[in-house]
Amino acid sequence: MTSLPRMPSLRLDGRRALVAGASSGIGLGCAAGLAEAGAHVVLAARRRDALDQAVAAIRAVGGSADAMVMDVGDVEATAALLAARDPFDILVNSAGITRHSRALETATADFDAVMAVNVRGAYFLAQAVARGLADAGRPGSLITLSSQMGHVGGIERAVYCASKFAVEGFTKSMAMEWGPLGIRVNTICPTFIRTPMTEPTFRDPERMQWVMDKIKLDRPGEVEDIMGAVLYLASDASAMVTGTAMMIDGGWTAD
Repeated sequence: MTSLPRMPSLRLDGRRALVAGASSGIGLGCAAGLAEAGAHVVLAARRRDALDQAVAAIRAVGGSADAMVMDVGDVEATAALLAARDPFDILVNSAGITRHSRALETATADFDAVMAVNVRGAYFLAQAVARGLADAGRPGSLITLSSQMGHVGGIERAVYCASKFAVEGFTKSMAMEWGPLGIRVNTICPTFIRTPMTEPTFRDPERMQWVMDKIKLDRPGEVEDIMGAVLYLASDASAMVTGTAMMIDGGWTAD
């Protein structure tokens, strides 16, 4: 009888996941999805009240979750916080900010604020989680929520695009260095997802026309569109995937 290959499991039982930016939007969706797959999820963000509500919601449906107040923009405090904890098998970094303006009008304060979180914070958060795994001799999966704007340009988004292009670059380099340690590093690149952060865009008819002209599936994204991709990259089903970007853009970058 022919021996059939077995589908790698998407279950995450026994694994510890850290989700940064988990108090709302995409981060909360990722945390909920990982918990549903069996992981113990530590939800991290700056707002304790929102975190506590999110943790309670996950526990109410049978998930395992805790909260941790953390500001990824404070690199030193974040590194110290993670060094005091057991290693995380999975990192999902959904923390990020936007400051949109025409390139001729970009303020240095806005540029610095975006880079401090989206690039500097993301870089050193990945480093801190990878260091914990390396010291323990354990494999892991590190996932950063990047953007389709890490692959294309956008009007009034020069700073945001610059930050996400940087994320794509350091992800590839980290994947090369940490691959021999069994640590995989990837990004997820969504299009416009309906969240509190994107609400100003969704309220602007002119901008939404630009968005819908670009998305080939003729609808904006929802948080649920991201959850399956996160589960795939976190699980053994993606054991041979590293240094890559998963596009969830409705065909935006297909042009």
